Amino acid sequence: MDIVLLGSGNVATHLAKALKAKSENVMQVYSRNLINANLLADAIEAQAIDDVSKVDQNADLYIIAVKDDAIESLASALKNVKGLVVHTSGTTDIKVISAHVKNAGVFYPLQTFSKAKAVSFDHLPICIEAEDEKQLEVLRNLATKLSNQVYELGGDKRKVLHLAAVFACNFPNHLYALANQILVENDLDFNIIRPLIAETADKVMSNLPENVQTGPAIRNDETTLNKHLGLLNNMPELQNIYQTLSDSIKLTLK
Repeated sequence: MDIVLLGSGNVATHLAKALKAKSENVMQVYSRNLINANLLADAIEAQAIDDVSKVDQNADLYIIAVKDDAIESLASALKNVKGLVVHTSGTTDIKVISAHVKNAGVFYPLQTFSKAKAVSFDHLPICIEAEDEKQLEVLRNLATKLSNQVYELGGDKRKVLHLAAVFACNFPNHLYALANQILVENDLDFNIIRPLIAETADKVMSNLPENVQTGPAIRNDETTLNKHLGLLNNMPELQNIYQTLSDSIKLTLK
């Protein structure tokens, strides 16, 4: 399949390499920053472009992997292409693309991506959507080539999935950062709690999270909760977060 990739960020980088590994022909990599386009294009032996008017009009698939607020402008620039145009967003409606192109779809890989860390697509959930069965089959074939976890989800379900992913991924990572802040301010090393983080994450791989909740809130241990809140007297924002999350955990006792 001849593919044009529009984007050079985290998602685009990992997706391009995964496609290349499966012998898909990523012909071009577009980015507004030619240096970034070149970095990714060189890695997968593609052509780098920084002008959307130079996009090949005859590719089979155009993958828009950019920030959500830039998707529509790129879709509008692809109105004359012959192939299927998809975005990789968890929250953007397919109509944002279909309003501008004949064949529209969604190819949403559900994972946290960083350029510095390799990610295997073998078991990575890929959510697909298209406006007709023919285009859906194209995406289904490509997705199953990359992963054994492919889900056909409409826009409403995909948005809910993305919301849940923010709770499951982005918020916990921010809490790790806050934990590190507390440790650093008290001359303690973040490495001490890495095994705890790993064990907590491992538990939910085989159990529902509400069934393995631990800590003072689930025990309704007010003495410890108050001690912790006292330690955060000089950090009122963290104190509020601690109280809010503890109250939320207590709700599971009712």
